[in-house]
Amino acid sequence: MSRIATLTGSLARAGFGDPAAAAAFLQSWEPVLGGDAARVERLVKAMSGSADPDLALAGFDRLASSLPDAFAALADDETWGVRTARVLGASAAFGRHLSAHPGDVEVLRDDVSERDEAALRAELLDAVGADPSVVEAVASGTPDDLRLAYRRALLRTAARDLTAPEPADAVEGVARELSALADAVVEAGLALARAEVPGWETVRLAVIALGKCGARELNYVSDVDVLYIAEPALGVAGEPVVSASEAVALASKIVASLSRTTSAHSAAGTIWPLDAALRPEGKAGPLVRTLASMRAYYERWAKDWEFQAMLKARPMAGDLHLAQDFVDIVWPLVWQVGGHDDFVPAVQAMRKRVISLIPAKEADAEIKLGAGGLRDTEFSVQLLQLVHGRSDARLRLRGTFEGLAALVQHGYVGREDGARLDAAYRFQRVLEHRVQLSQLRRTHLFPADAETRRTLARSLRLPDGDAVADAYQASKRRVLSLHQRLFYSPLLEAVARIPSGAVRLTSEAAEARLLALGYRDPKAALRHIESLTQGVTRQAEIQRQLLPAMLGWFAEGPNPDHGLLAFRQVSEALGKTSWYLRALRDEGAMAENLAKVLASSRYAVDLLLRAPQSVQLLSEPDLIRARTTDEILGEMRASARRHDDQAKAIGAIRAVRREELLRLAMGDLLGEIDVEALGAGLADVMSATIDAALEVASRGVDHLPGLAVIAMGRWGGRELSYSSDADAMVVIDDGDDPDAARAALSVVTTLRRLLAQPGPDPALEIDLDLRPEGKGGTMARTLASYAKYYATWASTWESQALLRADHGAGDRGLSSRFLDAVAAVRYPIGGLEAKKVTEIRKLKARMEAERMPRGADPKRHVKLGPGGLSDVEWVVQLLQLRHADAEAALRTPTTLAALAAEEASGLIGADDASRLGEAWRWASRIRNATMLLRGKASDTIPTDMRELAPVSELLGYPKGAASEFIEDWLQRARAARRVMDRLFWEA
Repeated sequence: MSRIATLTGSLARAGFGDPAAAAAFLQSWEPVLGGDAARVERLVKAMSGSADPDLALAGFDRLASSLPDAFAALADDETWGVRTARVLGASAAFGRHLSAHPGDVEVLRDDVSERDEAALRAELLDAVGADPSVVEAVASGTPDDLRLAYRRALLRTAARDLTAPEPADAVEGVARELSALADAVVEAGLALARAEVPGWETVRLAVIALGKCGARELNYVSDVDVLYIAEPALGVAGEPVVSASEAVALASKIVASLSRTTSAHSAAGTIWPLDAALRPEGKAGPLVRTLASMRAYYERWAKDWEFQAMLKARPMAGDLHLAQDFVDIVWPLVWQVGGHDDFVPAVQAMRKRVISLIPAKEADAEIKLGAGGLRDTEFSVQLLQLVHGRSDARLRLRGTFEGLAALVQHGYVGREDGARLDAAYRFQRVLEHRVQLSQLRRTHLFPADAETRRTLARSLRLPDGDAVADAYQASKRRVLSLHQRLFYSPLLEAVARIPSGAVRLTSEAAEARLLALGYRDPKAALRHIESLTQGVTRQAEIQRQLLPAMLGWFAEGPNPDHGLLAFRQVSEALGKTSWYLRALRDEGAMAENLAKVLASSRYAVDLLLRAPQSVQLLSEPDLIRARTTDEILGEMRASARRHDDQAKAIGAIRAVRREELLRLAMGDLLGEIDVEALGAGLADVMSATIDAALEVASRGVDHLPGLAVIAMGRWGGRELSYSSDADAMVVIDDGDDPDAARAALSVVTTLRRLLAQPGPDPALEIDLDLRPEGKGGTMARTLASYAKYYATWASTWESQALLRADHGAGDRGLSSRFLDAVAAVRYPIGGLEAKKVTEIRKLKARMEAERMPRGADPKRHVKLGPGGLSDVEWVVQLLQLRHADAEAALRTPTTLAALAAEEASGLIGADDASRLGEAWRWASRIRNATMLLRGKASDTIPTDMRELAPVSELLGYPKGAASEFIEDWLQRARAARRVMDRLFWEA
């Protein structure tokens, strides 16, 4: 074995995803590297420090093939090797460039320290055959010469960036160099354009940099914002050699050529577009203007936002004296705008508009424009500069980095806040740079896939993809928090208007008022109110109109503090969406209903915050009705079919399920759905979910027989609670194909796994413990196997369990045949034998003794306690087992329907049926109310008054009437237990 081959054992530890392939590459380099293990070690070490060692390896392999001598030299030069590996491992685009132009790897051999504008200008002018010593040089080269020179210069900058010990410390210098490179590109592009436009020498043309380029904070890939100004050149006697209109026309031709050079694509690559949309009158205005025209516009017509844009204006290329004349005109006007009427709210509204235009699916990933992203920091700094810079010239700076530093230095921003904002901004700029470097494409989106996040994490020296995602989210939270504090004025007017809508209160008085309304933590409530109402944007204005009423509505609910907090969370997610605030303001019922939901239910709030846009369900009463299985199933199937990947398809189904659960919870909380409709609605959601998921789990499975999921327990009875699992059995159609059974078991396993795995939406457990032989039995049986088992081995408890069996999902015809096959088991012919009645009674007694939680008060246990769900259901089921053979109306899986049939057939008196039904409904409502309130399942009525009182309020009792609620429940439970004693134990 060669010495190179012996080095491959540690490749996995070095970060290579495919060590075997990497080893093969290294082996193939042996002739080039002369079998020198030290060379390979250096290269492996260099690649292991890159963002993607496998990507770097592929790039190195291309260099080894195309430039073997240079590759060997690179392997001997550790610094050169590290630079090259870092670039190749971070950028597939640079890998392609070096594959096409391998000689450019030489630019990474020498010093890559930051270069100034003069050096870059000279380098790029020389590359296009223009004399750098001539002010208005004319090029003899081609646009491709410029494109290649630009890519070489960019390569050098990227190498310095990617090898920096601390990327966040280097980002300011990198952005500065990218801006200088943009200046040099435009200057060289002008030299090329002059060669194309006869008479160019008769016009003075200035290019003004705006935006991030003007601030000297450019990205790797971005439009470059510019303005163009033209004046006639002057003759020997100082007279214009052409008219102003001729100068503008000639300048327009030069600018058109320049734009083609920078934006066109060719085999040599592309650079970036020049964007002149910030010019006077925007795209409707002339591309080039004279200085006099510019002066007239900005002195008479320009809007405030245009002056804000001019904050970053600076001379860039061409006639720099003319460019400076323009800057001298607009610069004083920039520093007057902060005193204009409505300037601050206009700036704030502009920021809100930008956020509102982000597609919902990209909002959280938008590094630049999203809430808590780069633009929040930039707007915060600019607004403070423009407001305070009117009187403090020390703040009159173009860049965000330098502007924030000045604000901190001169006391306008606290040191700690400034440091946190600076750190978050630098981190987000590095993220933006890294995602753009990958393909050298314009993007500002944080990657969604795990592999890209892992690569990104390596480039930032972070442990893994989760760490970089956590760091990104943390940076956004920091920025958003500080942005809200800096960008908006804190206001308490909404709190002051709570009692009368007009009188202002001090902070202390507001606290007292909130305490009187029932808020337990008025200080926290004030912080939420301040966050919701600060500033004078449209969002804040509507929030101030709404909050006085909503604070009262929150106070009417069981938990006003949680309601206000949840409202803040939902508003931060949706407040920038125009329909949300408009609906809350104009549709009083929606705002009141939202307040009730938020102040009543952690369960509903958790579902809502997973997808805040679901608040639209409250916009119309019809949207919170229970939907049919077919309606839900149709939407689930349509959503799932948009995804080829099984996990994503199931995710789409679970997302629909989450919205349906929220719909039912809202309807429940607002009194639109009673407990029976709720149980049926939850069962329909369960059936649709499993039916749609079964279709996904069956994809690509051969030999799959007919398969039915039999709903058992509360699902089969259509009386689910919010916390119920799916009790079920799985039936396979009969057949002789042994592969069919294996295929069915595979599908069932996949179905359960996909529905139960953690995800952004609630998981669903399919519980198969009620199947024959319980956990020891097979998960799915043929119809014939079930029939044989129940005919031969069925226990009495299994007959009882089958009373609630019904079609759940899958093959409805197979479900019907199964139910027919077990009819004699669940509806015993001739009724239930006496010994089996005794057996059921013994089982009920054992269950009461063994399943009651230790330490629980049986009187408060609404499931197993006296008069609880179990008592009612066992009475009803015993009567079914004894009489359903003779009374067909009793053959229903639903408790209350069976109870009504037993009353109609004379098996139970009207009063007894009423007591049992009332206790069952009450127990079910209490379980659901507890789940809604806490977001956690419980069968026990709370003993802590802090939870008992809200539960009683959810059940319709006024505040302070918790003891009345307890007494009412105990009274109903005792009455039901007395009926149970007579009908179950004594009959």
